[in-house]
Amino acid sequence: MGEITLTLKESLAIPLEADTIRPDLFADMGREEIEALPLYYGNEQRRLGDLFEVEGERSDQLRIKGNLSRVKKIGYGMTGGRIAIEGDAGMHLGATMQGGEIVVDGNASDWLGAEMKGGLIRVKGNAGNFVGGGYHGSKRGMNRGTIIIEGNAGNEVGEKMRRGLIITLGDANDFVGANMIAGTIIVFGKVGEGPGAGMKRGTIVLFGGEHNPESLLPTFRYNCTYTPPFLAIYLRNLMHYDIEVPGEYIGGRYRRYNGDIAELGKGEILVYERD
Repeated sequence: MGEITLTLKESLAIPLEADTIRPDLFADMGREEIEALPLYYGNEQRRLGDLFEVEGERSDQLRIKGNLSRVKKIGYGMTGGRIAIEGDAGMHLGATMQGGEIVVDGNASDWLGAEMKGGLIRVKGNAGNFVGGGYHGSKRGMNRGTIIIEGNAGNEVGEKMRRGLIITLGDANDFVGANMIAGTIIVFGKVGEGPGAGMKRGTIVLFGGEHNPESLLPTFRYNCTYTPPFLAIYLRNLMHYDIEVPGEYIGGRYRRYNGDIAELGKGEILVYERD
């Protein structure tokens, strides 16, 4: 099976909604059928072929070229296949996806992987706010799947997440894991204010900076210092993605805090204990 390539014809002045750009839909489509798919450019419906050059057909392997920072909902709800984006990507990338893989060779905007239910998203640059989060009014965020951000992330990473794994190799801003129900978030860089605010269950692992009890919310209580066996499995698994993890992290000791006791209080924040 070959590859389908979409190349943006010209820069976009206003947002483009492109939830029909999904490799699982393209798998059984000829080139003319792909070109006829509807997109919404502002409040105007356009054909995909009006905005993108299309090469290839009948494949679930998709490559997209161009500055897609104004293109929303690529891979929205996809169930399989692969998307490789050469450039930046817009809001809601991979939101509600159930399977497959998305790789961004650039930055991603807000709501990356929002409410996703499976699959893998990997961003080689930075990501915006609400990574893996739940939309306003929803009861939960991502429910399965893996998100890897090689750069920095914005506010409320993993907000209301129910299951899954989010890894940020850089920094993350305020309220990492806010209101999370379960799942795992690992941040190798520094975090902002209020990590784990309102969390019920789940695990947040912090490596960067000094996170003393005073810098965590007062609704988190120190429990113990130990070497968590499950964390070594997670960190070794990153080698499959060509991500180097220092050996001292794998066998290191972590301070464990329980919370948020203002909620159910069965969550935990693990803080790497530096020498």
